[in-house]
Amino acid sequence: MERALYLGNVSRVQELILLGLSARQGVRVVVFAAFLTLYLLTLLENALIVFLVCSHTELHKPMYFFLGNLSCLEMCYVSVTMPSLLAGLWTGPCHVPFPACMTQLFFFIALICTECALLASMACDRYVAICRPLHYPLLMRPQVCLGLAGTSWLGGLLVSVVKTACISSLSYCGPNVLNHFFCDVSPLLNLSCTHVALTELVDFLSAIVIFCGTLLVALASYSAIGVTVLHMPSAAAWRKAFSTCASRLVVVGIFYSAALFMYSCPSRAESTNLHKLLSVIYTVVTPACSPVVYCLRNRGVHAALRRTLHPRKGSSARTDISRS
Repeated sequence: MERALYLGNVSRVQELILLGLSARQGVRVVVFAAFLTLYLLTLLENALIVFLVCSHTELHKPMYFFLGNLSCLEMCYVSVTMPSLLAGLWTGPCHVPFPACMTQLFFFIALICTECALLASMACDRYVAICRPLHYPLLMRPQVCLGLAGTSWLGGLLVSVVKTACISSLSYCGPNVLNHFFCDVSPLLNLSCTHVALTELVDFLSAIVIFCGTLLVALASYSAIGVTVLHMPSAAAWRKAFSTCASRLVVVGIFYSAALFMYSCPSRAESTNLHKLLSVIYTVVTPACSPVVYCLRNRGVHAALRRTLHPRKGSSARTDISRS
């Protein structure tokens, strides 16, 4: 009762201060330029992929449909966290209004949950294509693809609504300094001056369902693909399937390893430079690498890009697509 009366008399935090990444004054400009280049490159890569998938009918296939969704998500994803990171490097600690912080948190949670679901859907798509090729047109028909993508986006939004509502309902009465470059779950829980047991439970359960559930689906799919690839009689087909799945598995492994390490740590643990570095990996590095691994190494995308840049060479591009 006394604690409730005390909190009722304490003014609520109106703004939060993001400390950002730690960098010496002489190095800060170089780091800012590097992250800005990486940000613009990520937007360019993913925008190019979305354009190619939408404008070329030969790419209207399940695999490219999911890649287009992933590219749209990556553009939104980096645009949620990178502006505050860049602002912190350019001007120093950022003063962010509390509603703006909750808005950033909402979109971050929604997009990271959606990405987990999309990665699992893409793994299932490759499993059906390699392990059940005769059933692929039926199992991955347009209605199924739309359902998987729609469920991924809607599920991410619903999870984010619940988690953001729980976190925003907590009392924040000071201090108001976040040792991070964006509004993340754990640093916000550190600042709360009320009990966070229910919020921690919601965060833990959602992490188990979203991260571990989708990771198990992805690992099971790629494991089954690996077994099938080992029994392929053709060396060329073996190399093609192994190269495609191995590169995808590396990106999935980096993303999930960094994210799971972050969210498996105690929520009340102090944010460290290691945590911020891991956050950079799955919020900046992975979105920049995904287009290269998933699309720009794909012969179908290469052929569509050549047709866009050199329309007169469309016939040879179509031949390349038919072989991919």
